[in-house]
Amino acid sequence: MSAYVVFIREKTLNQSELEAYWARVGETMAGHPLKVLAAYGKHITLEGPDVEGVVIAEFPSLEAARAWYDSPAYQEAAQYRHRGAIYRGLIVESL
Repeated sequence: MSAYVVFIREKTLNQSELEAYWARVGETMAGHPLKVLAAYGKHITLEGPDVEGVVIAEFPSLEAARAWYDSPAYQEAAQYRHRGAIYRGLIVESL
């Protein structure tokens, strides 16, 4: 069953840290079966406070999504994201 990693950027804290993250995150995808479906495209907030951006990536399973997120390569890159902005992140399984 497919699963989706969703990151929602709520507030930028340090643009240079985000740029360092973006320079590294692509390398973390090697060997992981994922497809980026949306990344910071135009969005419309229907409810709640507006957000700065959204990323959605599809994986073949919840386990595959978690394996990528927990990988040492991604966790190293994620430190830049954590310093660069306030994000919400989640994995949701499809029906």
